[in-house]
Amino acid sequence: MVTEDPKTAVALGYDRFGDDLPRVLAKGKGAIAAQIVAIAEEHGIAIHRDEDLVEVLDKLEINAPIPVAAFAAVAEILAHLYRLNDDLGRTS
Repeated sequence: MVTEDPKTAVALGYDRFGDDLPRVLAKGKGAIAAQIVAIAEEHGIAIHRDEDLVEVLDKLEINAPIPVAAFAAVAEILAHLYRLNDDLGRTS
């Protein structure tokens, strides 16, 4: 998840076989946010821009599960990304 420019970025991860909830894997502002976005792009990881969601997720610690209040939005995004991966023949 990133803001528009990206001033802030939050990377989420979810192991559908091991985690109950998605977790914050990385987060940063400025140059770190740009680096998170660049790494995601290098690895073909989809980027979703949502300033409101980033604002909520940026308050979390690394490895923290997402809060219940953000679960619906994150679950919708992850479901979309899993469908894209399936369509492209990628495994998650």
